[in-house]
Amino acid sequence: MPSFLSDGLELAYLDEGEGAPVLLIHGFASTKEINWVFPGWVKTLTDAGRRVIAFDHRGHGASQKLYDPAQYHTRLMAQDAANLLKTLGIPQADVIGYSMGARVTAQLTLSHPEVVRKAVLGGLGIHLVDGVGLPQSIAEALEAPSLEDVTDPMGRMFRAFADSNKADRKALAACIRGSRQSLDRAEVASIRHPVLVAVGTRDLIAGDAHALAALLPNGRALDIPNRDHNPAVGDKVFKQGVLDFFAEPA
Repeated sequence: MPSFLSDGLELAYLDEGEGAPVLLIHGFASTKEINWVFPGWVKTLTDAGRRVIAFDHRGHGASQKLYDPAQYHTRLMAQDAANLLKTLGIPQADVIGYSMGARVTAQLTLSHPEVVRKAVLGGLGIHLVDGVGLPQSIAEALEAPSLEDVTDPMGRMFRAFADSNKADRKALAACIRGSRQSLDRAEVASIRHPVLVAVGTRDLIAGDAHALAALLPNGRALDIPNRDHNPAVGDKVFKQGVLDFFAEPA
């Protein structure tokens, strides 16, 4: 598996297909495989004639683990994404982020507007501006002695997910404590790129897609019918909506 150095950190990535590049940025406690390979995104995009790049965030998957919450600031993770594109000699790409990855995508689009052609914010709606992500109680669940010691339903879900994937729970706990940055409405309004905000209609984590899209000068919302937060990732409506969005002139 290839890796690259981002400000001294070794991060794992994949690079498949040929054509116009698409960068995929996964969510909290996930990996490039769980978020993008297994649900069929890499195949969908390469079959559509796109070059697909995805990486494991710091602290996730096969990438280097860090245990200081300050090392997981959203701006640092957005810089990792920009550094990967620079390493690969890609001046500009379409970008799809999901959940925490959508928060990173929004920061990337704001901080490095030149590297983003179009952006897709999946699994994140108005909570980009009026929330700071998943509750910190998840960190406590990740640090608990065992799953049986976790009573909070959302904490149990993420602890079980982390255990099933043999994730580094200490690194994930640091990540959820450190990546709690939102954008304000003025920052969102300054993003002039075409942005698709795609959220499941049963998603209780993301916040309203239409409310966020209304703040973006060139934003639109895509409802993913009858899906909550996690199942929406691989939904066919989401995939087709993204393909149609990318096919339109920028």
